[in-house]
Amino acid sequence: MGKRGPAPKRSSERIRRNADYNVETVKVDGVVEQPPLDIDGLHRVAVDWYESLAESGQAMYFEPSDWQLARILAVYISEQMYASRPSAQMLQAILQGMNELLVSEKSRRQVAMEIERQQHQAAVVDLAAEFRKRQAQ
Repeated sequence: MGKRGPAPKRSSERIRRNADYNVETVKVDGVVEQPPLDIDGLHRVAVDWYESLAESGQAMYFEPSDWQLARILAVYISEQMYASRPSAQMLQAILQGMNELLVSEKSRRQVAMEIERQQHQAAVVDLAAEFRKRQAQ
């Protein structure tokens, strides 16, 4: 994982942009698909969380081992959701695992990753005006 300490600012908020980042790149062929969460009896919150990962921007960087970590976390999330007395220690371990998958803004900033989701506005239709226009024809 990245550095410890406060999350770095977004690149657009930084004043100094001359920091060098050395990254080693490993080239691998193929696209990694999200494996099905075919485990019976999981809590709906755990299933929703797992499914939301595929829609998240960082998922494009997930390797098969990352998806398996996510499956393991989904099982532990489910156990805690069903527990009559959830464990604070287990919650901390789950949150740490989530940080490893870069699920929070802070964890992504710590590794210098930003996600900019494109906003598409739907066309606004004035139904009353449309009705009057059709009636006038």
